[in-house]
Amino acid sequence: MKILAGNSNRPMAEAIAAYLNIPLAQANIRRFSDMEVFVEILENVRGEDVFVVQSTSFPANDNLMELLVCVDALKRASARRITAVMPYFGYARQDRKPGPRTPISAKMVANLLTVSGANRILTLDLHAGQVQGFFDIPVDNLYSAGVFVEDIKSNLDDGRAMIVSPDVGGVIRARAVAKLLDADLAIVDKRREQAGVSEVMNIIGDVNGRRCIIIDDIVDSAGTLCNAALALKDAGAAAVSAHVTHGVLSGGAVAKVASSVMDELVTTDSIQATEAMRVTKNIRVVSVAPLIAEAMQRIATESSVSSLFVKQ
Repeated sequence: MKILAGNSNRPMAEAIAAYLNIPLAQANIRRFSDMEVFVEILENVRGEDVFVVQSTSFPANDNLMELLVCVDALKRASARRITAVMPYFGYARQDRKPGPRTPISAKMVANLLTVSGANRILTLDLHAGQVQGFFDIPVDNLYSAGVFVEDIKSNLDDGRAMIVSPDVGGVIRARAVAKLLDADLAIVDKRREQAGVSEVMNIIGDVNGRRCIIIDDIVDSAGTLCNAALALKDAGAAAVSAHVTHGVLSGGAVAKVASSVMDELVTTDSIQATEAMRVTKNIRVVSVAPLIAEAMQRIATESSVSSLFVKQ
């Protein structure tokens, strides 16, 4: 078993390697002057079970291309099996045609990964579960719910917690966390007029005096999250925090969260935290490296991975 780290989230790859007590594979992954990706594996991987750790986060296209080139290099070096470990699967939000003449980019990325030589995919909290069906190779989709539940229990377990879904589409995800915590569930009913812009309409559930915890998979512009937090406060919530798996936080999202009424935003290290995130007082990062490392170990030993799943 060998672990190859891409450049998108090296701290996570190092944490995974430390958990498994396995050194990272030696490789030269760099760019030519025109930003073309070059990969050279500096040790023998013939017949090895190799895991490539690479999130396709910002810059999404560069990191995706780097992953594809890494997989191709390993395939040509005669690796026995290549697993693309993608803590954050970019393009997963483009899982259907929202209108005429639009792509299904998640399917295209699945095709690229398969053709490049990946034998298996390991990812975390896919935006849409059906993306697994776009692959003709095995896909293990882990859930961060268990990590979030432990974090909530250690910080907010006072009997007043109420889990909140920021929209109707996220109810299944939020309900899984609520069930594990034996907590009530509320839903924010919103209307999205255009991409990246949302307007909160009303709250389904009585949140008055409750400590509301919003559960979601991706926070990008943070507009929906901040609007939902404000609506919950207006509805009488005593406190509002959020646990979101993938902290994309593009543009001015970090500043938006910092100035919002949210007491805290907790995200995972599936995407490497920026300096702005690290210095923002109401943003905190929890690690999913042990969860991913355990799944990698079980894949390598042909053991069951499903016991790591939190059913949704």
